[in-house]
Amino acid sequence: MNYIKIGNRRFALDGSCRIMGILNVTPDSFSDGGRFNSVEAAVLRAREMVAEGADIIDVGGESTRPGHTRISDEEEIARVVPVIERIKAELDVPVSVDTYKSAVAGAAVKAGADLINDIWGFRYDEGLARLTAEAGLPCVLMDNRTEPVTGDIMEAMKATLAESIEIARRAGVADENIILDPGIGFGKTYEQNLTAINRLDELCGLGFPVLLAASRKSVIGNTLNLPAGERVEGTVATSVIGVMKGAAFVRVHDVKENLRAVKMTEAILKERSL
Repeated sequence: MNYIKIGNRRFALDGSCRIMGILNVTPDSFSDGGRFNSVEAAVLRAREMVAEGADIIDVGGESTRPGHTRISDEEEIARVVPVIERIKAELDVPVSVDTYKSAVAGAAVKAGADLINDIWGFRYDEGLARLTAEAGLPCVLMDNRTEPVTGDIMEAMKATLAESIEIARRAGVADENIILDPGIGFGKTYEQNLTAINRLDELCGLGFPVLLAASRKSVIGNTLNLPAGERVEGTVATSVIGVMKGAAFVRVHDVKENLRAVKMTEAILKERSL
């Protein structure tokens, strides 16, 4: 298929790149923890991101930064469900739920979530794959590991993602509903994160749309020696490279700035191909 359907939208897989806006409804996110804790603040932020051009809103109720504290399913559900319900009621935008737990995903789907974004690529909770298949929803399968690998990170990443794809297929998830994510910042060294971004085209060559999620992450902070709140330009650079390498989606905090950079990059690449 030459498109992927998320919610009521069909996103053409024609070389263009779409924006997934990050909405953390957590007190301890590494970059914006506590800013959007209340439902009202979260919905206002979602509204702002849609106005700035976000194609999808990704709602997360548990921080997954290094060293994060895991919370109960019940607490995560209490954080994300009211926000998803309000966004779906008030805004015409597909909503993704960022979770690796089937109980949370099930509650989010009932609330109206259109996409499952799993940082463990169905390898933590295979029930999530079955739930995704039964709901007929698309999913993001991310490369993740507890320790950095030695050797070629891209080969290791392809092997991990192949495992995730197989779990999805066994559960009945259709190939056209699968998006891959290299997992920038998850179980990788600084150098491996740079490699994963620079060689993103290798993942794009696997035949699935790819989502790049590098926004404000430590690979940018370590390169520029800047705190999370000052990594907009660094994030924009990763989005530009993502577009050049073939990413179908970029997941970002700063929608307006990244969308402008994506559009400019696409215009230049299109001119080159005329």
